[in-house]
Amino acid sequence: MSMLRSRWTSGPAVDIAGPVLVAVTAYQADRARDLPGIYRSGIALRRAWPQLEGAVGMWLWTRPLELRCGSVSIWQDEQALRRFVGWPEHVTIVRRYRGRGRLTSTTWNAAGFEPAAIWAEARPHLRHRAPAQ
Repeated sequence: MSMLRSRWTSGPAVDIAGPVLVAVTAYQADRARDLPGIYRSGIALRRAWPQLEGAVGMWLWTRPLELRCGSVSIWQDEQALRRFVGWPEHVTIVRRYRGRGRLTSTTWNAAGFEPAAIWAEARPHLRHRAPAQ
């Protein structure tokens, strides 16, 4: 099965002109029974996106047969991403699924928000499985 991707969800910084920070996460679940909860948690976070300061927007993605899911999120700057990472709702989800799989993530700066270019650069990060621990 190919990758499934959510619709774009805009954040309050969607109209930013100029450089943005792209963050890609990929979670490899150890057990199939955890994947639905992990994905539902991502959807719950996505609902809050329009209110997250410095968020340009995001997509969720999944490769269900590979037990993988994650996000491609666009941020105004690194400070905005750090606020999200430390946001209590996000921290609660990270703690809930810690030890049930492996997370990989990467970030890079892009000259602007160009969805096709961002996805072209993100795709290789979505294909590779996280190494077993």
